[in-house]
Amino acid sequence: MEITLHVKGMTCGHCEKAVKGALEDLEGVKGVEVHLNSGRVDVAYDDAQVTKENMTEAIEDQGYDVVA
Repeated sequence: MEITLHVKGMTCGHCEKAVKGALEDLEGVKGVEVHLNSGRVDVAYDDAQVTKENMTEAIEDQGYDVVA
């Protein structure tokens, strides 16, 4: 499956790496593409292993806000 999350607060390459790394550490996440300018984060994942809530929590743990 694929999902697009909208993340507020990412401003630089470090932010991009933090979000990407947090998501890639989750079991079941297969690919992450961060679009810094638009705040979009595209995630390919196995929905049997990981949920949107897991991803949101991982991003928020890094200090960023996920908006609907």
